[in-house]
Amino acid sequence: MSKIVELFGISTERKEENWSRIVREQLCPFLGRKCYKVRKSDPNTSIGTCTVLYGKPAAPILICPTRLTERRQVFTDALHLLTTHQPGNELHIVSEVPIPGGSVDYFLVSVSDGKVKDFVGIEIQTLDTTGTVWPERQRFLSEIGIPRPDDAENSDKPYGMNWKMTAKTILVQMHHKINTFEHVNKKLVLVVQDRLLEYMAKKFNFAHLKNPAVLGDSMHFHSYRITRQHDGSFKLALQSRLSTDADGIATCLGLQAEARLELNQILEALQAKISPATRFMPV
Repeated sequence: MSKIVELFGISTERKEENWSRIVREQLCPFLGRKCYKVRKSDPNTSIGTCTVLYGKPAAPILICPTRLTERRQVFTDALHLLTTHQPGNELHIVSEVPIPGGSVDYFLVSVSDGKVKDFVGIEIQTLDTTGTVWPERQRFLSEIGIPRPDDAENSDKPYGMNWKMTAKTILVQMHHKINTFEHVNKKLVLVVQDRLLEYMAKKFNFAHLKNPAVLGDSMHFHSYRITRQHDGSFKLALQSRLSTDADGIATCLGLQAEARLELNQILEALQAKISPATRFMPV
């Protein structure tokens, strides 16, 4: 069995697919355009690996954050956190909005008459790999008879998962950002795979997090499981929802919360980015 579970969003179990075309076109079905994960040595070649097998027993591990946007379910699952959204308002998805501590991956925004009325921040995190999955990718292509420009499938270099660094880095980022959202009475959601959340709960102090989540909390954790379908494809489903507040994230890390940004600054940044192209259209 290939260690590559999904390549360019397609299950590698589906041998009947036109893999020559898939590899040639390099399209990400979740973005609707070319996969942005390219080789440093060859920027014209997209790597395309969404999900790999890892662990004992081996299980699918998501390594591309865009994979978590399948069917835009993560945005639908955050709709209830738009507490001042009104029927008739438009929904928009705005990406990469800067706030103190970095930028937020996505904002789900409620808009009326062209004005932002409410928003929820959504951060998406998957596991970072150590080493490279390229040899395994090439090995899969070799197995199904796809020509390759190199012989990387003969490499014995392994890949691994950077559990500790991934978990700590994202919690620190949440610590930097959550006080901003809490200060303006808005919500921030961290979207992760269930396996990553389980690791975080073991290695950090998560005992105080509320399960199930409480609507009034500012910080929410949404975890998703990936399951195999009858046709060999894979699908994401919401597994659990936890919540806490700014002090709770500080408790996770043993730190104090910091960094605030006034509401009007966030509204101005969102206002400048909303357009017909950002309108939320559930698939």
